[in-house]
Amino acid sequence: MRTHTGEKPYKCEECSRQFSQLGSLIKHMRTHTGEKPYKCEECSRQFNQLGHLKRHMRTHTGEKPYKCEECSKQFSVLGVLKSHMRIHTGEKPYRCEECSRQFSLFHKLKRHMRTHTGEKPYMCEKCSRQFSHVCAMNKHMRTHTGEKPYMCEKCSRQFSQLGALKSHMLTHTGEKPYQCGECSRQFSELSNLERHMRTHTGEKPYRCEQCSRQFSHMENLKTHMRTHTGEKPYECEECSRQFSDLGNLKTHMRSHTGEKPYRCEECSRQFNELGSLKKHIRTHTGEKPYRCEECSRQFSELGNLKKHMRTHTGEKPYRCEECSRQ
Repeated sequence: MRTHTGEKPYKCEECSRQFSQLGSLIKHMRTHTGEKPYKCEECSRQFNQLGHLKRHMRTHTGEKPYKCEECSKQFSVLGVLKSHMRIHTGEKPYRCEECSRQFSLFHKLKRHMRTHTGEKPYMCEKCSRQFSHVCAMNKHMRTHTGEKPYMCEKCSRQFSQLGALKSHMLTHTGEKPYQCGECSRQFSELSNLERHMRTHTGEKPYRCEQCSRQFSHMENLKTHMRTHTGEKPYECEECSRQFSDLGNLKTHMRSHTGEKPYRCEECSRQFNELGSLKKHIRTHTGEKPYRCEECSRQFSELGNLKKHMRTHTGEKPYRCEECSRQ
């Protein structure tokens, strides 16, 4: 009858919580005493309630008595089925008081709240970097351990993150689900689309601390930094010449291999550099994009404009070693 009257005559002396049944109070008291009278015979784990032990036993038996009527997926815990049902109903009962965003699961709301509070409760023991989500820390830990648990079934390449594997798989399927709204170019990875968008927006978020020059891509900044450090990590195996940029090494290698991959469609002449082909194309189009600000004379090549400018500046950079004439 107390379920109808709301009467709760049994009170916890520790926290003053009240119960309608003595058995409920007795179970509750174990949260204070730490008593766990129910023991799993499989793994010796102990529980303070019989229901919790029964639920735990399903992890050993594999029993999943709760079935979703929508998709037939089965669950070992009723609460997990109820949470799963929200996928079908679209119900999102948990709402963020800061931004009104709603969530289907309480733990997702708690995780989201850290974006407002800035809380980062998970710390890497190796480098002390902190994270707001445990999954983010676990991913980060692989940068220390080198673990790559995700393997491509097509080529056996391994990845430290599932997202990286999924992106890689698109290289096999040819799928390019990310499309640029400006020029309709398509990409297999979202990060590549975001990088490409900077060609339209002109955004250059990466800045050199030495000279304040800005770059749209991090790798371009890293390459540029070598102009300050003098680092040349790429060495030609043929002649030992060193380069600060991998692309420059690849271009240089063609001087040894004789490869000329860039071909003029007008006259079939071939070139080992794209820049050389572009310059050559101007001999067909007559384009002269470089203009002298002094006399308005135009040139098809930047080098020719620079040489011409000396007629105005009087600069004579080349000196004869025999007679010193310039």
